[in-house]
Amino acid sequence: MKTDRITWTQDSIADVPLQRFTAHAGAIEVGYVEYDGGNRMWVWSSRLADDAWGWGSTAEAAKHGLEAWLRRWLENFRPLFN
Repeated sequence: MKTDRITWTQDSIADVPLQRFTAHAGAIEVGYVEYDGGNRMWVWSSRLADDAWGWGSTAEAAKHGLEAWLRRWLENFRPLFN
């Protein structure tokens, strides 16, 4: 999957931006990245798999981590479409 197919939106409450970003592939939510202030790191995770999570030192690093995981995860389904 190309990165440009993932759309990132910043979450907000009452028009106040949060340190949380949600990733969508079309209409499907594929994961999110949020800041963990206690550990001072950006954590990514996905509801597509129970063990899908990781972290990065910046929001961009965590986003890249999620995108890399998603590409590898989707490869498991390639035989279904061939």
